[in-house]
Amino acid sequence: MKVASGTSRSFGWVEPDDWCRRCGCQRAPRDTVTRELAHEPFGWRPTTLLLTVRRYRCTECAHVWRQDTTAAAEPRAKISRAGLRWELVGIVVQHLSMARVAKGLGVSWNTANDAVLAEGQRLLIADPARLDGVGVVGVDEHAWRHTRKGDKYVTVVIDLTPVRDGTGPSRLLAMLDGRSKKAFKDWLAEQDQTWRDGIEVVAMDGFAGFKTASTEELPQAVSVMDPFHVVRLAGGALNECRRRVQQELHGHRGRKGDPLYTARRTLHTGADLLTDRQHERLESLFAGDRHIQVECTWGIYQRLISAYRHPDRTAGRVEMSSVINALADGVPKALVELRKLGRASGKRAEDVLAYFDRPRTSNGPTEAVNGRLEHLRGLALGFRNLTNYIARALLEAGGFRPQLHPGL
Repeated sequence: MKVASGTSRSFGWVEPDDWCRRCGCQRAPRDTVTRELAHEPFGWRPTTLLLTVRRYRCTECAHVWRQDTTAAAEPRAKISRAGLRWELVGIVVQHLSMARVAKGLGVSWNTANDAVLAEGQRLLIADPARLDGVGVVGVDEHAWRHTRKGDKYVTVVIDLTPVRDGTGPSRLLAMLDGRSKKAFKDWLAEQDQTWRDGIEVVAMDGFAGFKTASTEELPQAVSVMDPFHVVRLAGGALNECRRRVQQELHGHRGRKGDPLYTARRTLHTGADLLTDRQHERLESLFAGDRHIQVECTWGIYQRLISAYRHPDRTAGRVEMSSVINALADGVPKALVELRKLGRASGKRAEDVLAYFDRPRTSNGPTEAVNGRLEHLRGLALGFRNLTNYIARALLEAGGFRPQLHPGL
């Protein structure tokens, strides 16, 4: 092997190919050609692999062929297998941008992108065994772009089975165009019946479309409403109540110095985590009857948090059931936010309580995958092509590890 100055160059020779592929007779050497391939960089210097390839001519049928170079690269590929492996490690493991790995290989962005997506399609996306062993799934929405033109939301389906079993992190199973019942239902319907029968739990937020699709396509699966979204609903009710009371008492939005505005973050802190100063602030806020509605809403919010944090899941379930029942009956008409929260929690009471019967089942890992996809989109400075984004997202969060594929 030789390395030239400037751009690094590696020289290789291909093993002879003695027999005619058409008639099987022995060949006669004709000439040689050189094939150039972008190779694994030397440091960060682009390296070109120069293959000396013999061409042969059959002495019987005059057929002409070249030596087989598939050990070095795919037919018509511009990047060697070693270069492609380096690119996949850079994209998936080191989270480099496509522009950075293209520069390292000394090829155009389109060449690097086409190569990594084709290999990712072959090794991961088109692998029929990729969905094997899935027993718990999470479904959520994801904003794949932040532009006014076109639908910016997609539906992500996450495998939560490794988290439930304690064997590894969650992984992205699919990313579906649109955010609707139809998108999720159609994807479930495309899977074979054996796979659908193996799904035990579906973790989701409060979107009714996901619930309906799961009920219709996975009737045996238990729906679990994620604690994060339940607490967020209660936190939203607390915010709305605080703003409404602020307007009723002062006639304007919260300003610096207003008690309700000053305590807006303290109200969302768990009661067991409050500092002495925060305790004093809340005691001053609830000293009179002016903020009694906010105090009632805050009490429900704290009870929800306490139920989820209870060390005994059975006792936590009892507490959560008590909160749901309290919201269903006897809420004064003035507390419009709690009445709205009661209607929402009452419709999904079974799904909310199901969390306490199934430890390690929540959409928290789904939100973690969403965070990884946000990072991916930031590295690429945004995506315009959804198909390209889905493929890159599956490589980023679909459980693909290039080091597990030594044949690259």
